[in-house]
Amino acid sequence: MDLSTFPPIAVVLGGLQSLVTALGVLVEPVAGASAAALGVVLFTLLVRLVLVPVGVSQVRAEIARRRLAPAIADLTRRITDPEARSKALMALYASEKVSPLAGCLPTLAQAPVLTAVYSLFAHAEIAGHANTLLTHTLGGAALGANLVVTLGTGFAAVWPYLVLLVLLAIVVELSRRATLRFTGPATVATTGPGQEALPGTAAVLRWLPFVSVLFAAFAPLAAALYLVTSAAWTLGERAVLRRVLAR
Repeated sequence: MDLSTFPPIAVVLGGLQSLVTALGVLVEPVAGASAAALGVVLFTLLVRLVLVPVGVSQVRAEIARRRLAPAIADLTRRITDPEARSKALMALYASEKVSPLAGCLPTLAQAPVLTAVYSLFAHAEIAGHANTLLTHTLGGAALGANLVVTLGTGFAAVWPYLVLLVLLAIVVELSRRATLRFTGPATVATTGPGQEALPGTAAVLRWLPFVSVLFAAFAPLAAALYLVTSAAWTLGERAVLRRVLAR
């Protein structure tokens, strides 16, 4: 069953389609044939503006975990029993009013939006009407197609995907390094609150952020555009919030 045809979901997708279309029409005088793609970018920026409080919560949690790092390291060293150590760590987080899961909030909050953008450019019909967004392109590449199905059509239709994937990989790497500098390797390379990293964990964490690049290669071009815009926003937002809130 196609969930996009479920009436409540169809209504939401129809509304989002109208919003992205309206944004594209708004910028068409300056964007021309790339108006729909720019509409996706503007839609992404609107979503990220709404999610700024979530970003603030994440950075505050990062700062708190960095502040608690010495105490966590001390508990980890003194308490060898896993169950007792876990209880002591959770008690420490509770006493300091810090959530060890706060860093997951931005990803969880964006998941429905990314799914919606994916659906907008993956269905020929939305809310019972032809999906006109699929008629738009970016640099000659269809917004509804992905890199895999476009590879055999020539470089002219492939280069927008390649550019977006390279940009996404660069932004992901810059974000990873910025987080590592801010929180420190001892905080990043953990399997849980205050737990020492298991063998191989560092390697997994090193490449885990690049899963989004792999996803972008199989997703519609519009979804890849959303990911690049959102990742770039995150990089800039975290840089500003870490500087402001760390004071």
